[in-house]
Parts: sequence; C-alpha cells; structure tokens
Amino acid sequence: MRHGPIHAACGRRVLIGRAAQLAELTAALDRAAAGTAGVVLVSGDAGVGKTHLVSALTRAARERGCAILVGQCAELGESMPYLPLADALWAAARAESPESDAVRAALDARPVLGRLLPDAEGAPGSASELGQQQLFGAALGLLGELGQERPVLLVLEDLHWADRSTRHLLTFLSRVLQRERVCLIGTYRSDDLHRRHPLRPVVAELLRLPNVTGVEVGPFGPGETADYLAALARGAGPVTAEVVERVHTRSEGNAFYAAELYSAESTGEDLPAGLADLLLSRVERLSEDAQRVVRVAAVAGRRIDDELVRRVSGLDEAAAGEALREVVSHQLLVPAGTGYTFRHALLREAVYADLLPGERTRLHADFARLLAGPAGGRRGSAAELAHHSLAAHDLPAAFAASVQAGREAQRLGAPAEAFEHFDRALELWDAVADPEDVAGTDRIDLSLTAVRASGQAGEIRRAISRLRRLLDLADPADVRLGVRIREHLASYLGDIDEDAESQRVARAAVAMLPPDPPTYERAAALATYARTLLYSDPEGEMPAIAEQAVEEARAAGAADAEASLLVTLGIHRELREADAAVAEVFARARDLAVADDNHPVALRAAFHHARTKFDRGDLAGATLAADEGVKLTLENGLGWSTFGTVLRSLQYLIHYTAGDWDEAVRLADGFGIQVVRPPEAQVSAYALFVEVARGADTVDERLRWMAPLWHGETFLTYVARGLAAEHALWQGDADTAIHHVYRVLDSLHPYETGVIRIAATGLWAQADRAARARAAGDDATAWAAAEAGDDLLRRARLVATTTWDGHPRAWLGLEGRAWLARAEAERLRLDGDPAPDAWRETADLFTFGDPDGGFVYEVARSRWRLAAALAESGDREAAAVEWRSATRIAERLGAAPLLGALRELGTRARLDTGRPASAPSGPFAALTVREREVLKLVAQGQGNRDIAAALFISPKTASVHVSNILAKLNVTSRTQAAALAHRENL
Repeated sequence: MRHGPIHAACGRRVLIGRAAQLAELTAALDRAAAGTAGVVLVSGDAGVGKTHLVSALTRAARERGCAILVGQCAELGESMPYLPLADALWAAARAESPESDAVRAALDARPVLGRLLPDAEGAPGSASELGQQQLFGAALGLLGELGQERPVLLVLEDLHWADRSTRHLLTFLSRVLQRERVCLIGTYRSDDLHRRHPLRPVVAELLRLPNVTGVEVGPFGPGETADYLAALARGAGPVTAEVVERVHTRSEGNAFYAAELYSAESTGEDLPAGLADLLLSRVERLSEDAQRVVRVAAVAGRRIDDELVRRVSGLDEAAAGEALREVVSHQLLVPAGTGYTFRHALLREAVYADLLPGERTRLHADFARLLAGPAGGRRGSAAELAHHSLAAHDLPAAFAASVQAGREAQRLGAPAEAFEHFDRALELWDAVADPEDVAGTDRIDLSLTAVRASGQAGEIRRAISRLRRLLDLADPADVRLGVRIREHLASYLGDIDEDAESQRVARAAVAMLPPDPPTYERAAALATYARTLLYSDPEGEMPAIAEQAVEEARAAGAADAEASLLVTLGIHRELREADAAVAEVFARARDLAVADDNHPVALRAAFHHARTKFDRGDLAGATLAADEGVKLTLENGLGWSTFGTVLRSLQYLIHYTAGDWDEAVRLADGFGIQVVRPPEAQVSAYALFVEVARGADTVDERLRWMAPLWHGETFLTYVARGLAAEHALWQGDADTAIHHVYRVLDSLHPYETGVIRIAATGLWAQADRAARARAAGDDATAWAAAEAGDDLLRRARLVATTTWDGHPRAWLGLEGRAWLARAEAERLRLDGDPAPDAWRETADLFTFGDPDGGFVYEVARSRWRLAAALAESGDREAAAVEWRSATRIAERLGAAPLLGALRELGTRARLDTGRPASAPSGPFAALTVREREVLKLVAQGQGNRDIAAALFISPKTASVHVSNILAKLNVTSRTQAAALAHRENL
C-alpha cells in the first residue's frame, strides 16, 4: 500500500516546495534527450511527496514529447519478478499515447518481454524461468529503440518493495545505459531501508556510478506546509496561522501526515484512525521484545535514554540491546546524542495512544520512580519527573517536581517553559497536602512568579488576565501584596499601550502605601507610575515624582526601581533638553538593573541606550549598543519579551538604515513569515523594510499573515501598515496606501513621533493622487488631496514641536527632522511645485551630517525627487548629478522599485547620459536570454511560482529575475512590463 500526498489539491497539479528537486530531475531528462543516459534515485520518507514530484516530472516530459513508461512495485515479496517493468510495458502498450504503437511493435519483436505481460501466453511463473541475460538485453534494446524516436522516461516506483530480479535489472540498466536517450527514475522509501534491507547495498553501489545521482525529498518547511494546507482547502476559507502551526509541528512537514491531520481538524479527531493504523503497522513487524521497547520508549517521550528503557522494559541487558538494535535498524528510533529519538513524533503518538490505560500508568510510574533517584537509580530532570509523576497520578510528586522544573527553566532562561511548569503546579495546589511547605512559597507568590514568566515569554495579555484574577483573590488586608499586583498590572498595561488604565492602576498602587517607612513595593509602584506620566502628565508632576521616587528607591534598596526611574528621567530630559549625555544615563541604568538581576528593566535601559545613539546619527555606536542589548536578551531567554523584541528589531533597523542590507537580511532570516502571536508579528514586520524596498515577492505573504494580528496592536500596525502603504505606492496604488496611512494614524497617539513618517508617506500618496487628478482635469480630486495633505502636514508639525504633555519638544532626532522635511517637500509637490530646495534639504538631513552615510536608502529616495525637481526646473546638469548618485545607491542596495523609478526619470528627462553610445537599441536589449524567457511568462500573467515551475528554477530565483527586468525596463510593476512585452510583440 502506497501513502503519499494524494489529495484533491494534488489533483490540481500543485507542486509546493520542490523546485530544486524538480530542477535536478529535469536536468537529467535534458541530458538524456541530448544523448547522455542517466539514472536518478529519488528517496524520502513515506508520504513526503516522492510520487507527486515524479508526477510533475512526467507531466513536463509529456509536454516535451518524451515517451513515458511508469511502473510500480508492490508489497508482494519475490512472488512476481519484474513487476514494475511489466507494469510499465503493459500500461504504455495500452495507453492512447504517442509512443503506444512503438511500444507494441517493440514488444512484438521481443517475445521475451511480451511474456511478462498479464495477458501473455504461457504458464504462470514462466517469466521467472526466462534467461535473465536474454530479458535484460531485450529491455535495453526496447529502451534504445524507443529512444531513437523520442527521449524515454522510465519510472520505477517503490523500489523498497522490488523483487530480486527487479533489483538486478535496475543494476544492469544503471551500468549499461550510456548513449541511449533514456532517463531512468527510481523511487524508494528511505525510512524502510533498515540495515538488512536488500535494496540498501544496491543503492549504495549504484550511487558510486558516474551516471547515477540521488535526490532526497525532505519534509516541508513551515511556509511550505502553509501553502500546502491552503491548496488542500481549495478556497473553502483561509487556513488560520494556529492550524498551520499545529499541523506543521505534529506532521513535521510530512505531506501525507499534514493532509490527514488537516482533514481531522474538521472532525475533532486527535489522530486519524487510518493514519494511526498505518504508523502502527510498522511496529507490528517487529519481534515481541522490540515491540515492548517501542512501547516503553513511547512512554519515555520523544527522546529516549537507553538505560532507562532497558530497566523499565524488564529485559536483561543482552535482550534489550538486541531489541534496540532491531528497532533502530527498522528506523523507528534513530540515534540522537547519547540516546535515541523517534524518527517521527506521530509514531510515538500512535504507539502511546495504543497502550492500555493501566499499562500506560504503570510505565509512567516506573519512569518516575527511576527519575526520582533512589539508591542505585538514575536522577533525571525535574521536568521529566513532573511529567511522569502526573501521568502516573502521583500528584504530590508531580506538584513538587513542577515547582522545581519551573525554577530550573527560569535559571536556564526559558520563561515560556517556566510558566507552563508553574501553571501546572498551581493547578495541582489544592490536590496536595501542605503545598506551601513543598513549594517554599505561598499560592499568590507562585502565581506572581508565573505571571512574570508569562510576560518575559511575550504573553503580555495572558499575564494581564492572570493579574486581574489575582486582584480578586488577594487578601485586601495584605496591602503590600495589593501594591505588587497593581504595579505588575500597570506595567504590562503600559506595554500594550493601554496608557490611561495603566496610569490609573499605578496611581492607585502608589496611594496604598505611605512613603515612610521606605518599601520596595512603593518604590517599584512609583517607578511604574512615573513611567506612565511620560505620556500623560497634565499637571507636570513627573519630574518631581521621579526625583522623589529615586530617593525612596535608594532608601528601600530597590536598585531595579532606581534603574527604571533613571530611564524615565532620561527620556523626559531628552525630550526637553536635547542633552546628548543622556546616553550615559541609560547605560548607568542598564548596569544597575543587571547588577540587581532585573533583566526586563535592564533591557528597557539597553534599548534606549542604543536608540538615543541611533537618533543622533551615531550608527556605529548604535550598532554596538544594540548588539550588546540583543546579547543580553538572548542570554536570558527574553527574546520575546517586550523590550527583547524591540531590541532585536532595532538591531535590524540600524543595519537597514546604514545601508548594510546584507546583514539586515541575515538578521531577518530569523523573522518568521508564518506568525501566530503579536510578538512574532512585530519582529516579522521589520523584515518588510528591506523587502518592500527591494520589491520582494515575500511582502504580500508576510502582510497576509500579519493582517489578523495587527488590530489592536499599535506598534505592529505602525510598522506593518506603514510599510504596506509604501508597498502599495510602489505598485502605483495610492488609494490603498492612503487607507493604510489613516489606519495607522488612528492607532497612534497624536504626539507619537512615528506620526511624522506616516504623515510623510500619506503626503507621497496624496501628491501622486493630485498629480493624476491634474493630468485628468479633475479639480475636485486635486482639491480634496490638497485638503488631506494640509491635515497630514499639520499632524507632522504638531508632533515635531510638542511633547506628549503639551510642552515644547527640544529634541526630535536626526531622522525625525529628515522625515519632517520630507513631509514639507511632499506637500509642495502635491501643489505641483517642484521645490528643489525643499528636496535638497531633505536629502541633506537624511545624510545625518555624513555625505556618504546616514540613512542611505532615504538619501537615495530624496535625491530621486530632487533630480526630478531640478529637471522640471530646467537644471538638467544638476539633475543628472543627483540622478547618478541615487542610481548608484539603488543599484548597490538592490532597491528595484526605486531603481525602476530612477530609470523612468532618466529616460523621460534624458538624464541617463552615462550609457555607452554603442549600446544595443530597443527596450529589451539589456535583458539576458533567461530574463526574456521570464518576461514572456510575466506577459502571460504567470506569477513567480508558475514561472519557477515552467523554467525549473526556484521561486526566489524567478523573483530576482522579475526585479531585474523591472529595473532594466524602467518600469515599476509587472503590469507595465507585460504591457511593454505585448507592445513589442515579444
């Protein structure tokens, strides 16, 4: 029985994630067509998609006019010799295909082959009595004869079930096929090739031959699983990120498993019965001892210690060793470090689910007893002990181990795991005797510890929900506890921009305790309250409160509260005094918090230390500070905490700003596209900076995954939708850009400095809208664009001059000033005023005082506008200077949309005087042969995935070709390129 991703979606010929493998197979077919025979052995686990890949090859071969022979082995042992060859010949002779007549004639001329067929004359089994050399020669002659008329693709599937005669035939053909126009493809399951499998030495021998290559079909990555599930859904509705993550994690990228698990999502089945039976059938082939070892290993978990398995199984050392060897040889378990792991997690699930309840409980109890470390036992981790104790219904042991496991996870910098362990302990609290003595703390304190772990793992909203419940559970008479809970709640509310409630809760916490005697709780509450006053302080009380709080924090020995207050005072001072020395205040606060082991406060200080250097144009200093902050983040497992995510994002942003896009892209490799949580989406959004600027195909997919998450997430909305607006503008879609701009402005505080950049982007859109309206004689639209532009510029100017609390803003930052200048220049462009002086000021400000540095990409974008303004004003010589400068930067960065706009400007304004006079004429003269092929497919309306499949290249390579084409043709969209191709009759 064969198991592959045969599903409705596959019926639509969807090939996902196999471009490289298909390219290798197609290359072998091309070599065969040119007269060099070849053999390719395609391997992969059952269900991973080998047959689907080979089917794509056969379709391509059919389109190229090849003769196709496809035969399959069956799980029949040695009873039917040459079964796949007979299958291939039988099917080809009876098919209505171009080669059918030739196959029938070749069989008629070779009776030795004809007798293999089901309807052949002769006694059953006569095929096995045929002279092997005669049959081999006949097979070779048939293939050679067919190849004289057209290339031949011979596919032998499921060779792991091949009989001895078929294995010999495979070896023979692999050795003797040379100049025949024949490509032989064999597929087999690598997970079935245990140590004693008869195909194993054959494969090893064949892969040493020069004309034999191997292609491994691996599991899908997360993105490919997402694409696959979308194809399976057949437009029935979007597949949620949670479903994709769950199915991918459990299937581990196996296409068949993924399809089965996705189908089970609608029925509520945990493990579909058919899939479980398939998995268990592999276990049932083992000896009784080996099956017992597998059952024990399934209880042990995904990773298995062989000594523990031996002791729990009850087998003696020799028997256990032999059983393990058998299991490993059948590739159910594979060596991993000093132990073993299941080859696939679903196999463990199936075996575990098949155990009887009492059997399962006894085995867990055996593991727990050994892990508890009695005399002569083996002590394991607290997490393992908690797991086995709970499954064995030993609740006191599970409770104690869960508390210990949570503390171990905290020490290891694993806050998500720490939360899970603490949460389990809290669930068991009422089920055990003397829980406070066992845990060494009370219930509320353990709950607060769990809350902190949740926050450090980036689950801020979950932490807030827990804290609200704790307020109801806490003893009102315990004032200090009430302050602690409210301080945490206020802090987390601030992290999700619930500023009004955050301030209200923090103020209440401060009021609950008197200043004398000094207490840690009041100092922490004051620090959080002062932080909230940064953004809403109508009475101007923040500086005095913060200074008082610093004194109280020192008196109470609350160094982390003092560090937080120093950061808050530094930010306040920075806004009003433009003091460059504030960076040292942030550095001192960071060091103070680190020494006090309060890493969340330390990360806040580290972020502002790097950020203030960045704002002042000290990109080298900002890079060093951000690198140090990210190192501190990752060393303590806080990568998904509030300031952990923004530090990682800032590290990327600095390299993007400095024009070091290769390093930015390297950092973005860890910014997943298929995101399911807001912290992941916030980090992912930063990858859009380079992707939008380069016109990458991944932009739309990344935005599609983030869209369900950005509602109510201010920071995510600012980054993602702000860049979505720029992406739309490069596509010539000003209306979509305007929609994104106003959604961002609706979410931002009106005095947030990010408003300036978004307003500038909105003004770009309104200026484009007005230009089109003027060209069409649409005065009403032009007037409406001007009205909207006035509102956007007013917003930008307000932020540039006023702080959150209405005071004059003393410091905006170099980038902020540059964006304000951009907004002013765009407003002039909106009225049709080229305003070269405004654009020159914008370009100069984006250099941050370094003519060759600063915000490199924005310098180039500003010089693009400056060149256009100068050309429109009649100064073509000065325009050409700015144009060449911007073009050099765009080319170095690979900024395809900008480069396309510059090429268009250069042609329109005749600025591109640097091209050689002898350059070939015509719009397609600069395109390579491959780029012409790609452009033809673009003109047919094909996307990058379709282009990749048609040309047997990867989608990423196709994307690069399209970007190069747009730049070379001086166009900014695929639609324009396609129109040009049609116009020139390409």
